[in-house]
Amino acid sequence: MITTIKRLRKNAYFQTIIYIVLIVLIIFGFFAAMILGFLAVVPTGSMCIPYDGACDGWTHPFDRTIHVGDILVIQPINPADLNANYPNSDIIVYNTQSHGRIVHRIVAKLDDNGTLSFYTKGDGNGWNKWPNTPIIAEYDPWSPVPQNMIIGKVVMRIPWIGHIALFMQNTLGQDTKYLTIPVVVIIIVLLLVIEFVLPLFRRKETQTDQQTTETPRTQMCL
Repeated sequence: MITTIKRLRKNAYFQTIIYIVLIVLIIFGFFAAMILGFLAVVPTGSMCIPYDGACDGWTHPFDRTIHVGDILVIQPINPADLNANYPNSDIIVYNTQSHGRIVHRIVAKLDDNGTLSFYTKGDGNGWNKWPNTPIIAEYDPWSPVPQNMIIGKVVMRIPWIGHIALFMQNTLGQDTKYLTIPVVVIIIVLLLVIEFVLPLFRRKETQTDQQTTETPRTQMCL
C-alpha cells in the first residue's frame, strides 16, 4: 500500500489531478465563504480614504482604507461587542433591502432598552471624510442600522483579487454573480490541462515514436 502511494506521488498524471482538485476545493471554499457571509468583494469606493487626492491600492492589508476589488474577511460578532468609538470604530457589513450588503464604519450607537442600532458612514463619502466627525446629514440613508441586519465586522482586507469577481459580475450581470466562481474554476482547470496534461501526452507520443524508430535498427544489427 505504501509502495503504491509513493509510486502515485511520483506520477505526473496523479500530481496534476491533485493540483486541480486542490484548486477547485479552494475556490469553491472561497465561494461558500462569500455565500455564508465570511467574505465579501468591495464593488464601490465609499470606504476609500484618499491619500493626496487618490487611493493607494497597495496599502497594508490591515490598513483602514478599503478599495474597490478588495476581498474583505468578515468576523461574525455580537452587536453588543462592536466598537462604536468613532473614528476608531469598527467597520461593519450589513444587509439592506434595496442595495444588498453595505460595508461602512460605525459612527454612533443607539440603545433602545437593550435593542441596538448603529449610525454608519462610508469613510470616503461626502466632504467630511474620515477621521472628521460627520454631521447627521452625511449618515447612510439606511441609518440607524438595526442589530439584526448586521452580518459582522471587517477584520482584514485582501487587495486586488476581488477584481476578478467584479469583472465577471460586470460581464455576466448582477443576476448571474454566483456563476463567477464556477466560471473561474473552469478557466483554471482548462489552463492546467493545457499546461500539464497535454505536454504529458505529447511526451508519451514522442517516446513511442522513438521506440518505433529504434526497433528496425536493432533488428538490422542482429
